[in-house]
Amino acid sequence: MTRKLEPGRLVVASHNKGKIREINDLLAPHGFDVISAGELDLPEPEETGTTFEANAELKAVASAQASGLPALADDSGFCVFALNGDPGIYSARWAGPEKDFAMAMRTIEEKLQTVGATSPDQRRGSFVCVLCLAWPDGHVEHFRGEVEGDLVWPPRGTAGFGYDPMFKPDGHERTFGEMTAEEKHGWSDTGPALSHRARAFQLFSKACLETK
Repeated sequence: MTRKLEPGRLVVASHNKGKIREINDLLAPHGFDVISAGELDLPEPEETGTTFEANAELKAVASAQASGLPALADDSGFCVFALNGDPGIYSARWAGPEKDFAMAMRTIEEKLQTVGATSPDQRRGSFVCVLCLAWPDGHVEHFRGEVEGDLVWPPRGTAGFGYDPMFKPDGHERTFGEMTAEEKHGWSDTGPALSHRARAFQLFSKACLETK
């Protein structure tokens, strides 16, 4: 059963500065006092799950239990269709310990060339984001957002983070790496959010933040 989240202190269960910044942007209008797991010096749990949902829950529950506060965690990744959905839940690991996403994007391009995925219809993928909200008493809820698009090479743009510069969402001519944060989120009174994280957040907002 969906539980409403009252404005107050909320932990963003992440040490990723890019994700924290985007989630803070999305939470800003709702009156929360947001603090990250990194700021609380909470350890990062090992992501042993085999799905985005499982890994998001691991992070959210760990932060909620350690802090005694509600915690919102994100697990997200880049899924390339011609590579059987890789890197998927391992998207961050493909960038290595130095978080070198330029290297990770080169790896994807090399693998696409290896499997002969050179035409536009073969260079398709999606970003997936699952948000998990956990309370200290163990209650959890999940919200999943996805956006599909084309993979471009070479990467374009220096905004965003991660794999954004090589992903051009359907219906747009610019990559996520070429969009401002506002454009990437894509909030609109008449249509859905654009990015995977904003789409998941929109579901979370309707379920847990907005009054009926």
